[in-house]
Amino acid sequence: MQNFKNLKEILFELILLKQTNDDNHGSALRHSGVETIHTQVRKKHVETIEMPKLSNSDSPSSQFLTKLKKEPQQVQMTGLPERGSWSSKLDFILSVVGLAIGLGNVWRFPYLCYKNGGGAFLIPYFMTLILAGIPMFFMELALGQMLTIGGLGVFKIAPIFKGIGYAAAVMSCWMNVYYIVILAWAVFYFFMSMRADVPWRSCNNFWNTVNCVNPYERNDLHCWNKSINGTLKKICSLTVANVSASDLTDPVKEFWERRVLQISDGIEHIGKIRWELAGTLLLVWILCYFCIWKGVKWTGKVVYFTALFPYVLLTILLIRGITLPGAFEGIKFYVIPNFSKLTESEVWIDAVTQMFFSYGLGLGTLVALGSDNKFTNNVYKDALIVCTVNSSTSMFAGFVIFSVVGFMAHEQQRPVAEVAASGPGLAFLVYPSAVLQLPGSPLWSCLFFFMLLLIGLDSQFCTMEGFITAIIDEWPQLLRKRKEIFIAVVCALSYLVGLTCISQGGMYIFQILDSYAVSGFCLLWLIFFECISISWFYGVDRFYDGIKDMIGYYPMVWWKFCWCVTTPLICLGVFFFNIVQWKPIKYLDYNYPWWAHAFGWFTALSSMLYIPAYMFWLWKKTPGDTGEKVRAIIRIDEDIKHLRDKMQQQTTKNVELYTL
Repeated sequence: MQNFKNLKEILFELILLKQTNDDNHGSALRHSGVETIHTQVRKKHVETIEMPKLSNSDSPSSQFLTKLKKEPQQVQMTGLPERGSWSSKLDFILSVVGLAIGLGNVWRFPYLCYKNGGGAFLIPYFMTLILAGIPMFFMELALGQMLTIGGLGVFKIAPIFKGIGYAAAVMSCWMNVYYIVILAWAVFYFFMSMRADVPWRSCNNFWNTVNCVNPYERNDLHCWNKSINGTLKKICSLTVANVSASDLTDPVKEFWERRVLQISDGIEHIGKIRWELAGTLLLVWILCYFCIWKGVKWTGKVVYFTALFPYVLLTILLIRGITLPGAFEGIKFYVIPNFSKLTESEVWIDAVTQMFFSYGLGLGTLVALGSDNKFTNNVYKDALIVCTVNSSTSMFAGFVIFSVVGFMAHEQQRPVAEVAASGPGLAFLVYPSAVLQLPGSPLWSCLFFFMLLLIGLDSQFCTMEGFITAIIDEWPQLLRKRKEIFIAVVCALSYLVGLTCISQGGMYIFQILDSYAVSGFCLLWLIFFECISISWFYGVDRFYDGIKDMIGYYPMVWWKFCWCVTTPLICLGVFFFNIVQWKPIKYLDYNYPWWAHAFGWFTALSSMLYIPAYMFWLWKKTPGDTGEKVRAIIRIDEDIKHLRDKMQQQTTKNVELYTL
């Protein structure tokens, strides 16, 4: 309404000026009937302001203006497209579930559980979840809904911290480039599985080497021990030669390295682009574009399939898995606690980083999804629901994966510890090897990789939605009308950059991005500053008042304690542990050159340095003494209600300037 008050004041001044001129010439202002003023300002909504009738006795300007302010008026305003909002509460919840439940729930959480003490890992996991994960999840959703703007605009609540928004946008760009490559691999496996038999079963393909032997057939080899240079080695007889057992490879690994990746000797040898993978990467980017191109109303419908159908596939895979021999041995390794592991710092670091990544925190995506809610939506209840679903899905996926891993260990007569793997190793080595022993291998392979595609796709396009929302909300006059074109440009540029990851040396670049650009210490850095910007600098009490305005009551005081104390301490502590324990990454036995690590640190610092750099720049730019600067950019005076009004006034002013 403040927009129309400003417009009315302009009209009042114009009419007053007209009346004054008429009075100076000795004439009285006369009107008969109703005047209607139509002002074309670029705004979509239409409001009418009906100008009043004036009697002959209304000639004095003061009486006219007094009556004008009291009567309805008519002004038509047209302009920017609406920002968009969720069609229903279920659309929002499923979108957030789709974001939070990604590949990490399926291929990383189960392995971390096993690696860090089985069921004992749940102790640090749930502790950090309650002390930091759920509080930050709630804060980000509430912040977006409270201010109805994306990840850059929300830091009007503490302007000096706006660098967090830019850092999150940069990190989202890196995430969008590297994460979707995994989906391109999954689509390639999906298409290669659509045949009479999976191509990684035998060693008779053009990409196989002479040392290739199926692991399920190795017990049939003729092997003996032989002393070589004083070392006892196991030698096995193959058709073409006698080779050391340590040099044997299997068709699954050779398919992954020699057919899918066609991996080079190192990052120094980038090699050619894998055009088959370039095609699958393009396909996934097209899917991603059409999932978000029409805004949240369209995205909210897409997630009904992408968020729910993976549960159907997981359930089918679990039912099949637990019926396999050895399945319960694998599940025992997954859940039996080893409490001695809790004394190791790495266990606690893994719990924190896994929890932050799996909940999609720090990237501005939750802020963007929350900003499309109605202001009165009960975001508190929504946050608790989604967090419960997320963690339950992680544990559920563990039973699915380890039932198959146990079966694989049973068939190969090896310990589960030697078979269990994480990340791409689980998705593209362990599970493809396991399906070889299942009747109808192509079917189970297609189901698994289709599930990976769906689980990863909604995380991908929701992260994209968060980035797009942040940028468009920052420059709405320039981009909102061109949103579909802008999304297409972002997708195209991301695709071109992502081609480096599907070259013959692309796996080395992929691991650099994974270990640096979107690493745990980058994420912890962002989340620490995001948390203290609200709880310490804006003020946790004022933020709680804003939540009460939205949901009608104050949440439990526990969240205040977490935002002010436990979450910042956990982020800061684990961040320094990560830095102190940092070791140069390796890919298998390959050591990266120094310049590759330098590039990795560049990608990490490209987001992290935005925060202190923006603080320094804004402090220098802001006029006034120290006290005035603190009130203007560090601890502002406005509460949430006045801040929302101020933002709406600024939006209106920007629209009017844009239309001139």
